[in-house]
Amino acid sequence: EHHFSSLQRGTEKLRTDIDRMRSELRYEIDKVTAGQRLDLNLERGRVRDELANQSAETSNLTNKLDREIHFLKTQLEAAKYDVIKYCIGTIVSVMAVGLGLLRLVM
Repeated sequence: EHHFSSLQRGTEKLRTDIDRMRSELRYEIDKVTAGQRLDLNLERGRVRDELANQSAETSNLTNKLDREIHFLKTQLEAAKYDVIKYCIGTIVSVMAVGLGLLRLVM
């Protein structure tokens, strides 16, 4: 009888120790899980911020490129207009000289 009650006390003590260890283990697992969740959320926020910064930078570069392209198109049109103007001037001058020479010859 004494041996049986001693075994019951030992078993009860072991159950108590196992329950305490199980509780501590759950607490540690919850703590680690919460820490990982926090780290994951922080990293997600950093990635979101970095993506927003890159998106803004991409938009700025796109706008800058659009402005440069528009400026270059404007310069190209102006240069084209100048070339046409000088070609017409040259043709008219050559024709005037040709007509003058034709008149002198006749």
